[in-house]
This record gives sequence, C-alpha cells and structure tokens, in this order.
Amino acid sequence: MGMIFWIALGAVAGYAAILYNSLVSVKNGVSKAWANVDVLLKQRHDELPKLVDTCKQYMQHEQGTLEKVIQARARVAVARESRNVKTLGAAEGALRSGLGSLFAVAEGYPELKSNEQFLHLQSRISGLENALADRREFYNDSVNINNVRVEQFPELALARLFGFKTFELLKFEADELKDVDIGQRFKA
Repeated sequence: MGMIFWIALGAVAGYAAILYNSLVSVKNGVSKAWANVDVLLKQRHDELPKLVDTCKQYMQHEQGTLEKVIQARARVAVARESRNVKTLGAAEGALRSGLGSLFAVAEGYPELKSNEQFLHLQSRISGLENALADRREFYNDSVNINNVRVEQFPELALARLFGFKTFELLKFEADELKDVDIGQRFKA
C-alpha cells in the first residue's frame, strides 16, 4: 500500500512538472513573439524621421499631414516602451492613417515621387508594415495559446499557484479593419 502511494504521488508530481514546464514554454513564446514585433516597431520608428525630413523638402504646404505622422510616431514609441498593447493598437491605427495620408499627398509632388531616397524609404516602410502584420499575427497566436492554457483545467490550478497570467491581444482600431476609401485618402 505504501509503495502505491509513493508511485501515485510521483506520477502526480511528474505530471505537475510537465504542465508547469509547458506553461513556462508558452509564456516565453509570448515574450519571443513580442520581441519580434518590438524589433520591427523600432526599425520603423527609426525610418520615419528620415521619411518626414525627405518630405519636408518638397511638401511645404503639407505640414499638418507631416505633423500627424510625427505625433503618431511619438505615441507608438511611448506605448511600445511601456508594452501597453491596448494603447499600442490605438497608436498604430493613427500612425497607419497618417502614413496613408502622407503617401497619398505625396502623389501630388512629382519631384518627391521621383526622389530616390523617398522611394527607398516608402518601400522600406511598406515592407516593415507587411512584416509587422505577420509578426502581429504570430504574437496574437502566441497570446491565444498562452491564454487558453492558463484558463483551462488542470493548468488553471498551476497557473494560479505560480502566477501565470493572460496577455492582451494586439488589436488595431476598428478603422484599421474597414475597407480603405482611396478617394478619401486623396482628399487629405
């Protein structure tokens, strides 16, 4: 009888260790996914001043559009630094809208559109936007896996005991999910 108790206790302890290690793995998966998003946000953050400076040389009458991009960039930086996913989503929406307006307004400046640095920066930022969309999806998948694991039984008991938590999904504003009205973009 004593041996059966110890075998059962060992089996329960082994199962608990496996569950704990699995929770650690999915939590670290979220951290890794966030780090991937963060790297791309930082790269784009570093490129935006170059784009604005290039545009300023040609777009003397579009300071409002340029200012919107600068302000949105600052809000994204603050949200990124604080790892506030909800605020980041809203700031990203404003930045994407500002960039869309900037690129639309740039259509009216033939010299700017043919500027090699502008074209390079536009291509670079567009590539970063696409990579960010992919990394955001990966981050949200990682968050979802983590959240399901820490909320389902029996992991729930260990998650509460050891302080594992859920994370917020990285969502963009509802405006980001709507179809883009190209005609509206050109009125900016």
